[in-house]
Amino acid sequence: MKTRPMLTLDDCRRISAAAEAEAKKNNWNVCIAILDDGGHLLHLVRMDGASPANARIAVEKGRTAAESRRSSLVWEERIKAGRNSMLGMPGITPVQGGLPIMADGVCLGGVGVSGVQSHEDEQIAAAGIKALG
Repeated sequence: MKTRPMLTLDDCRRISAAAEAEAKKNNWNVCIAILDDGGHLLHLVRMDGASPANARIAVEKGRTAAESRRSSLVWEERIKAGRNSMLGMPGITPVQGGLPIMADGVCLGGVGVSGVQSHEDEQIAAAGIKALG
């Protein structure tokens, strides 16, 4: 039998706290979603002033990163390069702001952020993931 690391609630809280701190430092009101490697929601924060729509978008960005094991930006870039067939891929939200959470080559899940410009969303997600060390 194989064993592998997985996200705990404490991990999610650390990721979320660091992501929120990055957003607050820049006066950004966003939604932050943390999902497991199967794309199941573990933790969601909707900061004061963030749009309800951003909560759903954050979840979908995080799910894209978790299930595909790559940044949601990769999918966006493929479409920009003319691979429009990617728009029909189920469960893929091809918008920057979702990052996989990797540890020792294993995907633990994903973080999705929505509420500001997409590159800023990704900046917040990266700050959260960095908190895991």
